[in-house]
Amino acid sequence: MRTKRAAVLAAVAALALGLTACGDDAGEETGSGGSDKSFAAGSTMERLNEAQAITIGTKFDQPGFGLKGLSGQPEGFDVEIAKIIAAELGVPEDKIEWVETPSKVREDKIADGSVDMIVATYTIKDERKERVSFAGPYYEAGQNIMVKKDDTSITGPESFQDGTKKICSATGSTPIEEIKKYLKDVPSQLVPFDTYDKCRDALQSGQVDAVTTDNVILLGYIADDEDAFKLAGENFTKEPYGIGVKKEDTEFRDFINDILEKAYADGSWQQAWDDTAGTFGAELGTPPTIDRY
Repeated sequence: MRTKRAAVLAAVAALALGLTACGDDAGEETGSGGSDKSFAAGSTMERLNEAQAITIGTKFDQPGFGLKGLSGQPEGFDVEIAKIIAAELGVPEDKIEWVETPSKVREDKIADGSVDMIVATYTIKDERKERVSFAGPYYEAGQNIMVKKDDTSITGPESFQDGTKKICSATGSTPIEEIKKYLKDVPSQLVPFDTYDKCRDALQSGQVDAVTTDNVILLGYIADDEDAFKLAGENFTKEPYGIGVKKEDTEFRDFINDILEKAYADGSWQQAWDDTAGTFGAELGTPPTIDRY
């Protein structure tokens, strides 16, 4: 009888403790999540974790950063950074939906909810902050110019000031706006396309004399065909790449910033570079300082 009574008392005590714990949890601003992770109730992180899915915008035409590979999935540094964030959310890699986001549609895709975030060589700029928010930066590039291997007439952006040469860049990008400062006649000299692949093809066919975008993107094209292309001169801008999220979602932006700093410290940021854009010979450098505005 004593043994049975002791067992009953123990069960009652355990039940009481369980109810107390549940009562404590109910008062917290914490929600449940899959994959042994827990996030603030009502947050973007909780929503994505419970859905076990995420939609990420990136580019499909940029070697080393976001290029659609033979697998049919994008590959590159941006893609690896996005995978690190998804893993911290508890979302499996095979549950990531990749959406192509060329420069001209990035803000629209975030604003209308087509994607949960964008990692796509996305330069942080004040005018873009009017529509979206940025985590990061996670990398700083610099704009440069790519020409045919045998071209000695172009040595930098100043080579376009006489108005005789044509240059291509992507519509809606930072580089297309920067190069305008060096052109004598923008309408006749600037040839815009929606992707850099089309710019490369235009250079190869002689439709334009050069292509301009960030140095690491151009290095990817050069690595694919070293006998055809080269860089002309030095970088002439600084382009801090950020991760775009909805403008009002400060909590999600802060979460991503924490992940980036963790990736800097644990080596996964460096490994992502070494496995992708680093194979082209570009240096990653030191981790950029996160801008927690």
